[in-house]
Amino acid sequence: MQTRFDLTQADIPKQWYNLLPDFPQPLPPPLHPGTKEPLPPEALEAIFPKNLIQQEMSPERWIEIPEPVRDIYALWRPTPLMRAVRFEQALQTPAHIYYKYEGASPAGSHKVNTAVPQAYYNKQAGTKRLASETGAGQWGSSLALACKLFGLECNVYMVKVSYQQKPYRRMLMHTWGATVHPSPSDQTEYGRKMLAQDPHCAGSLGIAISEAIEDTVKTPNTKYSLGSVLNHVCLHQTVIGEESIRQMELAGEEPDVIFGCCGGGSNFAGLAFPFIRRMLEGKKKYRLVGVEPSACPTLTEGELRYDFGDTAETTPLMMMYTLGHNFMPPSIHAGGLRYHGMSPMVSHALKLGLIEAEAYHQTKVFEAATLFARTEGIVPAPESAHAIAGVVKEANQARESGQKRVILFNLSGHGLLDLSAYETYLTGKLQDV
Repeated sequence: MQTRFDLTQADIPKQWYNLLPDFPQPLPPPLHPGTKEPLPPEALEAIFPKNLIQQEMSPERWIEIPEPVRDIYALWRPTPLMRAVRFEQALQTPAHIYYKYEGASPAGSHKVNTAVPQAYYNKQAGTKRLASETGAGQWGSSLALACKLFGLECNVYMVKVSYQQKPYRRMLMHTWGATVHPSPSDQTEYGRKMLAQDPHCAGSLGIAISEAIEDTVKTPNTKYSLGSVLNHVCLHQTVIGEESIRQMELAGEEPDVIFGCCGGGSNFAGLAFPFIRRMLEGKKKYRLVGVEPSACPTLTEGELRYDFGDTAETTPLMMMYTLGHNFMPPSIHAGGLRYHGMSPMVSHALKLGLIEAEAYHQTKVFEAATLFARTEGIVPAPESAHAIAGVVKEANQARESGQKRVILFNLSGHGLLDLSAYETYLTGKLQDV
């Protein structure tokens, strides 16, 4: 039985897919944080280069991938599509389970799919230095690599709890030449303010974003780089779904249900948006499910409204599902999913009924991830493991009903630098919050 479906380097997508013009209803525009009026593109030039702002606002359905970006993509793309036969057998399910493995990248994560073009476009625009935040460290390490490849300095604010829990992610960033600070840090005015209020603050992505933006506006030749949430980030990730469509054709099957974990929404968008395109074209109806932690249930319990992307209220206001920009998520091990908001495009897709959302406690997530690791051999990142928890539930339902289903999920990163989280689970110390 064939279990791996590969493309060649010639099959690396030549274009990114932009869902924005295909929405049945237009996406609400971002608002200026001061005036609360629709944000003009030039207002973003303090933190982003013009070429990325153009992509953020672009009405074009297809955007060409520059050859220098495709050349670097070829270091790991196309990524493999695998059928998880042993996982199916362990679950005793008639379902066929496929996964797109983004952990094959140098950083072990899907995040490089957008880090590379963001570094490229900043280099083209004359930027010398990028500032950013990272949760679990997948984004920070991906951006550190991309900046090194294009000769840019990289300054990263890493959420403190992850800085402490995941030292090897931090070391990976250092290896690729980045400077890394635990957030809240003493490097920014806002960080010092947070530390004065709570010297033991575990940090959040909202705080780290505030620090990175302050760093950007106060440091010459610096721009801000974001690893999720925004339209151009979701755009760059669609190489995942475009490859997956072709690989499922090689497998001779069409997915019924598609899962991806959701923190800010980029890896889920990367897999799901090209399949939404096929739905809107009338080619097939899919169930597309974003899976998030019960400890930070943005899509399942948040409100759809305008909110800030950071705690200091410096970002544009975005229409998104949110738990409130002052929400302090518990210190769960899936650091990349500890974000109060959700991508406006993913939020809009949920509002329009194009996707669904589920939430799971972390003990259930690690139970699913450990079974997957013991059958398929790959140790999933704690973030990706949320998608696997959704897959397990779907596969069990298929077993109980006796109905065959074809399931596809995005294994968006490996967990080889997250083994302390697995140790906590395997020694019985992991708790649900």
